Amino acid sequence: MGRFVAVLVLATLLTGAAGAGTRSGLYGLVTRGPTQPVCEVGKPCNGPAQGLTLLFMRNGATVARTKTNASGHYAIALAPAVYAVRYLPRGMGIPPRPSSVRVPAGTPKRQDFFVDTGIR
Repeated sequence: MGRFVAVLVLATLLTGAAGAGTRSGLYGLVTRGPTQPVCEVGKPCNGPAQGLTLLFMRNGATVARTKTNASGHYAIALAPAVYAVRYLPRGMGIPPRPSSVRVPAGTPKRQDFFVDTGIR
């Protein structure tokens, strides 16, 4: 269901962006972890980054933002370029992985991100 919602959101974004002359963009899953100080075998120690705002930046300025849904999925229409990626709320100054991404022209690209919670 979560993947279906992400694809539906992406289709909506890109349909709206088509009039602006771009069909490129990103979609994917943002996870965070560890979610607890001690991870146990057989129990997940990572989880979806719910309600996280991703910022896409060029030359130090935010040019676009999107928010993850309850399952950690996001979708955004972006012009082809290389973007630095950050998130809100900021977490101990640790950028997401990857911290930069190239958006190709044409078909939207799947790009997953991981946010280190800093829990140790």
